[in-house]
Amino acid sequence: MNLGYVGLGAMGGALARRLMLSRELRVLDLRPERMAEFADQGAIPAQDGAALARASDVVLLCVPRSADVRAAIFGPGGLAEGLEPGKILIDQTSGDPDETRAMAAELAERGVTLIDAPVSGGPRGADAGTIAIMAAGPLEVFETVRPVLEAISPNVFHCGDVGNGHVLKLVNNTISACCRIATLEAVAMGRKYGLSLDKMTEVINKSSGRSVASEHMLAKMSEGVPFSNFAMSLSLKDVSLASELGIKCGAPMLLANLTRGLLQTGVHAYGEEVTMDETVTLIEAMAAMRFGED
Repeated sequence: MNLGYVGLGAMGGALARRLMLSRELRVLDLRPERMAEFADQGAIPAQDGAALARASDVVLLCVPRSADVRAAIFGPGGLAEGLEPGKILIDQTSGDPDETRAMAAELAERGVTLIDAPVSGGPRGADAGTIAIMAAGPLEVFETVRPVLEAISPNVFHCGDVGNGHVLKLVNNTISACCRIATLEAVAMGRKYGLSLDKMTEVINKSSGRSVASEHMLAKMSEGVPFSNFAMSLSLKDVSLASELGIKCGAPMLLANLTRGLLQTGVHAYGEEVTMDETVTLIEAMAAMRFGED
């Protein structure tokens, strides 16, 4: 199958590079410098979405939001202009399940199948080939593209009907965000009572409070190095979407909404471009302390 990839940011770029290890890949990004970088690595730059779609049997996308997916597909010069019946789109964005289902229905009228296949594990997991891929859509189409997804990582899961991959990604990202904030709050309390960050990290990671947040985030904080390249605004987007889904279905989202409020405060205070590293700065400011002080 001829493959195309739209969106070469931190996550999409890592996924695209993984595919390039075993397959020829056409690529498209709004930033010419990213296109040039991938061309130097062996990718084939596309003039626009329509040209990419015409030359590809399967097109994968990884962009910030579902609105960006819609623009890439249905906007001027978008993928839809080059799509023919039988072609497949794979949306790896962390998106809105309802919007994904709506786009899938519109594309189905053209004979094109959209499946969602968001990922978890970050660019490091993509580079290592260990990332989890949560795919959803018609089973027969999933089986057709399974080899493409497995070229990224063997950890591929079929999650049911289209949109369910995005639901599961929201479940995962909401748990991750809530756990991160809870860990920082508790450790801030410990610091104010005189415990060192190093000692708390050591003990927590041998105790029942252990989590990815403690094992990765606290360890990196102890070393004084960044722990995340994920934008806080995107985490806010994911937790907000999850909270809205909870309202729609009647699931309590009490902790999610508290976390949503804290992330919203952080984005307003520090800007749209900051990473989740700034959750540390946010909690430090609220607790009037520093995690790294002796």
